[in-house]
Amino acid sequence: MRYLLLLLIAASLILTETGYAQFRTLPAASKRATVGAQPRVQPYVELGGKVVRLAPGGVIYDQNNRTIVHGALPAGADVAFTTDMHGDIARIYILTPQEQAQLDKRR
Repeated sequence: MRYLLLLLIAASLILTETGYAQFRTLPAASKRATVGAQPRVQPYVELGGKVVRLAPGGVIYDQNNRTIVHGALPAGADVAFTTDMHGDIARIYILTPQEQAQLDKRR
């Protein structure tokens, strides 16, 4: 009986954690762009044909909502981003196909 209870608790923790990782909410004020093909020296990144600065403490999230480093940002990726009060890029979210479709519906 204890073994069954322990197994049930472990399964619920695993399912809860994976379910949480699959959903994320993009900021309402985010803008959309495509990452340029030309790699840039940090802290600069090309978004939508413009070279912009990644803010100090700026974070880049991959499609699984994990943080990645500047050099791992894939060229040609469709992203949503937010800016800070100085106009620097505060957050970059690499969009999943579902998020791209959801943002296309908003337009």
